[in-house]
Amino acid sequence: MTAPTKIGKKAPRKSHRFLTQPGPGRTIWPYQEGIVVFSQGDAATSLFYIQKGKIKITVLSKSGKEAVIAVLGSGDFFGEGCLAGQQLRIATATTMTEAVVMRIERARVVTMLQTTPAFSETLLAYTLTRTLRIEEDLVDQLFNSSEKRLARALLLLANFGKDGKPETVIPKISQETLAEMVGTTRSRVSFFMNKFRRLGFIKYNGTLEVHSSLLNVVLHD
Repeated sequence: MTAPTKIGKKAPRKSHRFLTQPGPGRTIWPYQEGIVVFSQGDAATSLFYIQKGKIKITVLSKSGKEAVIAVLGSGDFFGEGCLAGQQLRIATATTMTEAVVMRIERARVVTMLQTTPAFSETLLAYTLTRTLRIEEDLVDQLFNSSEKRLARALLLLANFGKDGKPETVIPKISQETLAEMVGTTRSRVSFFMNKFRRLGFIKYNGTLEVHSSLLNVVLHD
């Protein structure tokens, strides 16, 4: 089992300016915690870029069962399905913390891809890395125990494997949400969280602090 793939590569300077300043076809929105940015079934007309905060991506089955398929942070894109012909959103995006998000209209994104190589490089690098992450998630679900899956989810939440210094203290997240991310029960999550805390891999008392030693769980065969 490998450590989490790096994601959220620092954008080139020209692309960085585009993604941090409002302009034609792009607006910046501040959000409070727990706000829906878009819902499953909404029209897919824009790409989003997270300047600050964390966003949870969830899907809801016809039977009403919800699953968390991604937790994204600053430097990440979401809603990119609109660029591949997606007419309706297939997932819901909700803020897990206070967040600042740039909304870029699809037509503006297409223009930038055609005229600005730095932006094209940034989006392509992110998309390829995100694809690798999804493949790792699938392997994780198929071959690893719920304990390893939980450890990997916590490391990803704390940005281990991402460029820059990890955020060892991560936003408040419920055990129910962790269980949805890992694909197990809340009771199993509670059991392993207590085990990780006992071993000194995490501190879990109101806030959640993740230590690099948790990598031992992921890397151990």
